[in-house]
Amino acid sequence: MKILPVAFDSLGVRSMATYVETNDVRIFIDPGIALSPDRYSLPPHQLELDRHRELWNQVKHWVGVADIVVLTHYHYDHHNPDELILYENKDVFLKDPIEQINQSQKERATTLLSAIEPCAKTITIADGRTFNFGNTRLSFSEPVNHGLASRRVYIIEVMIQEKERFVFTSDVEGPLNEGALSFIIDMDPEIIIVDGPPTYLVGTHYKKNDIAKACDNLRQIIERTAVKKLVIDHHLLRDLNWQRYLSGFEEMKRKLVVCSAAHFLGKEEDILEARRKELHAGVRVERTC
Repeated sequence: MKILPVAFDSLGVRSMATYVETNDVRIFIDPGIALSPDRYSLPPHQLELDRHRELWNQVKHWVGVADIVVLTHYHYDHHNPDELILYENKDVFLKDPIEQINQSQKERATTLLSAIEPCAKTITIADGRTFNFGNTRLSFSEPVNHGLASRRVYIIEVMIQEKERFVFTSDVEGPLNEGALSFIIDMDPEIIIVDGPPTYLVGTHYKKNDIAKACDNLRQIIERTAVKKLVIDHHLLRDLNWQRYLSGFEEMKRKLVVCSAAHFLGKEEDILEARRKELHAGVRVERTC
């Protein structure tokens, strides 16, 4: 199984865009990229805008290669309703646009579906279902919370199995809730890409106890699954001090690799949003991806 993180926060944009290829099928998960419009009361720096353009071209390339496009939810860093070429002649598997969805997400889903229905090959509601493509199994969780249950935003997690099992969590923010955690443990994957806790929002949207819970859940994943490679990215990589939250994880299991999506690719992290103050202050920033 080939797993290619295409655009992630550790590469300089808000995204979890991922391409997966097995001997039977080619899958692109969440073809969306975004930039924070206002971080530290500053707009995106030119380096961020350049990186967005660069990685968006990569997303479009790999979606073009894919047979299937998966949309785990309707935030704009996970889908793009304006680039219809992404969905042209593709089998689209998506989060239910009607059930267990808040009003904002429902409106976005309606807009997307009306646009892609004429051009997509097929459109399938994926929640809680499993599909087989030769020796490849594609399974989706029931809707789980996007972080804390109080926010009432729902996503679906993805499991792809060939010889190994791979789980893509989408926006579980930690994971911060038991539903998201249970799916990961039940799937028992060897490789996981997980959205880490939003530590940069402590004091505004989250409490320290929330982050501690998320880290405890990550430890449970290490202890209770067969994971060998644990890629933690997205919300966590918006924090300059993101690495301190992963301290001690690799020591929990022999030969376990815990890293960012950038490191998974053999690159250095380039967390441009977290470094926006430096960029606008004119501090030299080396390009690493």
